[in-house]
Amino acid sequence: MDTLSPLHSLTPSLPHSLTPSLPHSFTPSLLHSFTPSLLHSFTPSLLHSLTPMNTVICMKWGTRYGAEYVNTLAAMVRRHLSLPYRFVCFTDDQRGIRPDVETFPLPEMHLNESLPERGWRKLSVFQPQLADLTGQALFLDLDVVILSSLDDFFTVPGHFRIIRDWNLPGTIIGNSSVFRFEIGRHPDILDHYLTHGDDVRRQHRNEQAYLSHAMHAKAPLEYWPAAWCRSFKTHCMRPFPLGYLLPAKHPGPETKIVIFHGKPNPDQIRNGWHSANFLRAVRPPEWFIENWRE
Repeated sequence: MDTLSPLHSLTPSLPHSLTPSLPHSFTPSLLHSFTPSLLHSFTPSLLHSLTPMNTVICMKWGTRYGAEYVNTLAAMVRRHLSLPYRFVCFTDDQRGIRPDVETFPLPEMHLNESLPERGWRKLSVFQPQLADLTGQALFLDLDVVILSSLDDFFTVPGHFRIIRDWNLPGTIIGNSSVFRFEIGRHPDILDHYLTHGDDVRRQHRNEQAYLSHAMHAKAPLEYWPAAWCRSFKTHCMRPFPLGYLLPAKHPGPETKIVIFHGKPNPDQIRNGWHSANFLRAVRPPEWFIENWRE
């Protein structure tokens, strides 16, 4: 009798993001000692607690992005990540999010809602205990388009990695649309913001500027290889009037993720887009249509 089959029977109907890898301690001899009924008791949540998992995290709050963005991001990750992982969305409204996406309430931060939206809520992922998550986490903004394998984002060495901001050359500031961190390892990042928020906001325009400087103070900041993450606005949009005539450019063969920041948003370019003053325009390219979908 195949002693692995009872355990494996738990997983075929589960989405890839909920299919765990077995801890190294699960040797064949140990499995032989388990009865089928005991093996069936190993639910995915229990297995997650036994070994750290790679986790992909996104956050959705307010009304700027709908559930479509979460579902599309989850589908892109499913197509482009071959490592075992969990896909988790922290949100204040789970309506419309597919049931195969794990959702948790937004971690509490007690932010002053009258402040300008500058991404400060993203710092809440640095809580000492983040839901039931452990191990490495890759944070992805909702407004990204994944073009190729994400495996390298988990396997490249480094304690913390972030995009080097294309618009701020000569500074250490990163773009936090894509960053990787160890869950529970940096609670001081959040604690300092919560206790010195006014000072932090005076010194840093937004969350990613503060995060970059705070992490750099702990150890020299490490960035993703430049070609992995490209800006749609900087690397893909064509100048006037070519934006009306030709599809947006492909960012390059080594690009894994395209970042949308500012305008337009991904859903705005599906049928073509132009700015209010008509000086910027986008015709949707095939690479976008092929990848930004459920």
